[in-house]
Amino acid sequence: MKHVDHWIDGARFGGAGAPQARHAEIYNPATGEVGGQVALASVADVDAAVDSAARAFPGWRDTSLAKRAQTLFRFRELMDRHRDDLAALITAEHGKVHSDALGEVARGLEVVEFACGIPHLLKGGFSENVSTRVDSYSIRQPLGVVAGITPFNFPAMVPMWMFPVAIAAGNAFVLKPSEKDPSASLLMAELWAEAGLPDGVFNVVQGDKVAVDRLLEHPAVQAVSFVGSTPIARYVYETGTAHGKRVQALGGAKNHMLVLPDADLDLVADSAVSAGFGSAGERCMAISVVLAVEPVGDELVEKIVSRVGRLTVGPGDDPASEMGPLVTAAHRDKVASYLDLGVEEGAKVVVDGRETPVSGGRGNGFWLGPTVIDHVPANSRVHREEIFGPVLSIVRVQSYEEGLHLINTGEYGNGTAVFTNDGGAARRFQNEVEVGMIGINVPIPVPMAFYSFGGWKNSLFGDTHVHGTEGVHFYTRGKVVTSRWLEPSHGGVNLGFPTNG
Repeated sequence: MKHVDHWIDGARFGGAGAPQARHAEIYNPATGEVGGQVALASVADVDAAVDSAARAFPGWRDTSLAKRAQTLFRFRELMDRHRDDLAALITAEHGKVHSDALGEVARGLEVVEFACGIPHLLKGGFSENVSTRVDSYSIRQPLGVVAGITPFNFPAMVPMWMFPVAIAAGNAFVLKPSEKDPSASLLMAELWAEAGLPDGVFNVVQGDKVAVDRLLEHPAVQAVSFVGSTPIARYVYETGTAHGKRVQALGGAKNHMLVLPDADLDLVADSAVSAGFGSAGERCMAISVVLAVEPVGDELVEKIVSRVGRLTVGPGDDPASEMGPLVTAAHRDKVASYLDLGVEEGAKVVVDGRETPVSGGRGNGFWLGPTVIDHVPANSRVHREEIFGPVLSIVRVQSYEEGLHLINTGEYGNGTAVFTNDGGAARRFQNEVEVGMIGINVPIPVPMAFYSFGGWKNSLFGDTHVHGTEGVHFYTRGKVVTSRWLEPSHGGVNLGFPTNG
């Protein structure tokens, strides 16, 4: 049985197998078996990680941008070389199929590649002679020790939304990953060390609420990034800001796909199945509701059902599998409970994932197959609540206006999509919809790394989105300098070629 430890000051620290240490079990979702133990940090463990980061920060802050970028480039190459190893860890502990895990790693690497451009990203502005012989210019500087608290559904990608930008900007980073699938964080820590990152600049504390609360309260932690459910995001935001921290907390979602009558229904059906059931629906950007503008509902549901029937559900390490299990038994049971609730609320279950055959047999794994619920009432819990599993709801609407109203009056504003062949309708939708990320004939509108990721309403607490230029601004603060030099200053003669070392 493996033991997943912390990573502090450039080495493994403590351990789930240590005497008296608190720990949690790590499951293989495909079999239901316990595959290891993960340490759960004490307050002292978190303090050790923060202290290590605080010691490392001054030297890393003063490291040249060129040398920081070189370290990022080396880390990127090592991550690319070990992407299969990282994906295998994700599959074993989260359950998603290997190809999906590889896609997660690839999307995370895009942020690393973006952060490699930190010399350009931190450029300031300069104005000469704002007054007589007076110049003014702006600079951005790192905050110090910053922390990231990340969810189970993307154990590699979401941390990589945070730490590459934070570290490139000159901060020292403490990661608190999900205790459900923690091994990816240790492999990334080892690759950082191999890339030459100084000890203490990147630390990992495994844990639960004890670790989260200490990071939110610790006086040396300057900023906290969080991705998870809305109730916890609100708690992280309120607790962190109450302790004087800069916080970006990304919460839950209920993402709609509005299908107009002129849309290509084959494209819509392919997109709805792909976006609804990829990663077993455990995505904050999953499309979980299709708003079908009549009269397309019956035909569209028929096309969706036919595609769902051809999906292969099985273990993530089986190349034939297209969808794996859910992450825990408790989560599987919670998601499955919405099927009975949907019937009670007047909907019709047209594909019941509880009856889906599993390649290789069900065993004791946490299985729930793709589920389609039709005629879901707009005021029902199945429509309004985030289910976070492989449940696709079909809501019939009579017009574009009715569909838009349902989206805009919802609790969340994370992602949405519209499918149409009418450019005017698409442009109207992107202007009128109250959601942070929009797809036009694109079912999962996750922005590329050089843009920023984040929603509106109860999908985001804080002012800045993650990665992209907003991420750079989150992990830095600005200064404006006004200078006047009365006498020119001359250095000695040096015929050597100037370098940026």
